[in-house]
Amino acid sequence: MSDGQSGSFRDRNHYDVIIIGSGPAGYTAGIYTSRANLGTLIISGTLPGGQLMTTSEVENYPGFPNGIFGPELMMNMRQQAERFGAVIVDDEVLKVDFKKRPFIITTHAETYTAEATLICTGASPRKLGIPAEQQFSGRGVSYCATCDGPFFKGENIIVVGGGDTAMEEATFLTKFGKSVRVVHRRDSLRASKILQQKALENPKIEFIWNNVVADIKGNNKISNVLVKDINTGKERTIETGGLFVAIGHEPNTAIFKGQLELDDKGYIVLKQHTKTSVEGVFAAGDVHDHRYRQAVTAAGFGCMAAIDVEKWLSERKHS
Repeated sequence: MSDGQSGSFRDRNHYDVIIIGSGPAGYTAGIYTSRANLGTLIISGTLPGGQLMTTSEVENYPGFPNGIFGPELMMNMRQQAERFGAVIVDDEVLKVDFKKRPFIITTHAETYTAEATLICTGASPRKLGIPAEQQFSGRGVSYCATCDGPFFKGENIIVVGGGDTAMEEATFLTKFGKSVRVVHRRDSLRASKILQQKALENPKIEFIWNNVVADIKGNNKISNVLVKDINTGKERTIETGGLFVAIGHEPNTAIFKGQLELDDKGYIVLKQHTKTSVEGVFAAGDVHDHRYRQAVTAAGFGCMAAIDVEKWLSERKHS
């Protein structure tokens, strides 16, 4: 197997497997492929470590009874992959060519080739798009109730959205919050009937229809939000200790359009196990998984994909 480190330009930039994206899926895959003695390159992307780099404490990742900071967990995974020989570059993939093998992957700095490719580019939560959102991210603004809900015990909580995720999160957050208000820009929900019914019948959930969040206020952390009625333009301030944005996710798949089969929401379609529509290209984590979206499930998919890559390369070598 190539070590991706010596010889001509092609050899220096050629790897058995290139993993695009980091985060729990990418780093876990890198641990497994490099430990299996495959020449492995991880191209970390714009946010090395993925969504967990913007998360403060992670309490539900197994093995850390006292919790662990998201960035620390990702740095540990990164070091573990490097320990087994994975090469990690902090660069962004601009384009890929999966039409022929070896696959060609172009970044800002280099062009690489690979026998197999594993896509772990994840998904990004849709944002409200107001200036204060970034300022209070991790300081009361969250994009994952399952991850952060327990930090908001006894708080007045606001959930933004009207789809399945928003209703699931609002219902889940009633376990922790003193009250849960759902702010929705329409006068009816898009969520499935059963989830709507569950939320509408919950005495702890109040709905604020035809409203959007206009601003977020606070000192060190969020203390209140300004909501605006889209019909009348009237604004009012609501006291809150937590704002959960549940208006969907966007898979980071723009560069794979025309190269791989994507579903109608842009997620990568898996054909068998972790295989994509192109032989030799695999995917793991939130880039195909819009159901679970947890660090531990992403890591699990990364492990599965790495084993599939190793098996596929081995079969090709001996065929």
